[in-house]
Amino acid sequence: MGAENPTLLVVVASTRPGRVGIHVGEWFRECARAHGGFEVQFADLAELALPFMDEPHHPKQRTYTHQHTKDWSAVVDGADAFVFVTPEYNHGYNAVLKNALDFLHGEWADKPVGLVSYGGVAAGTRATQQLKPVLDALRMAVTVEAVNIPFVARLLGPDGFQPDDVLGASAGAMLDELARLEGLLRPARREADLVAARS
Repeated sequence: MGAENPTLLVVVASTRPGRVGIHVGEWFRECARAHGGFEVQFADLAELALPFMDEPHHPKQRTYTHQHTKDWSAVVDGADAFVFVTPEYNHGYNAVLKNALDFLHGEWADKPVGLVSYGGVAAGTRATQQLKPVLDALRMAVTVEAVNIPFVARLLGPDGFQPDDVLGASAGAMLDELARLEGLLRPARREADLVAARS
């Protein structure tokens, strides 16, 4: 990484036609760019179009047989931090995000992740509560700061997603925490890389 800013990958989880998530994700991408602490990349799971998990070997082995997995692995492995933009479906997060997480393993480890959720009265927080144990299992560090967007439909206009100042402040606080955690976790990732190189 050197003196360059760490790479932040913003992942939009929703794939349904007419989705709100793409607008929220694009807004957060601009927040991250304005923050100035990251090189920002963007992954839309609708465009990625991963099939249901179809690798014959456990992802811990990284012996991937399909090109779509190798491509996704390279994207995730190249990131130093993540933000997942997730809807809430039936008090949980969506299957497409779980599938994208399950395709890989070590590529996620020792990296911070922030959560942007949206929905109705609960602001998508029931989805994030289900997501956190999965992220723990992948050895990711979830930020305390989060962006929770209630009644998201009220913030959609002709020009897309139109957040208020409170959401902007929440995004800034989460980005600050992501930057701090990324710096703290960087030595652990370097050590893991050295161990992998010796094995």
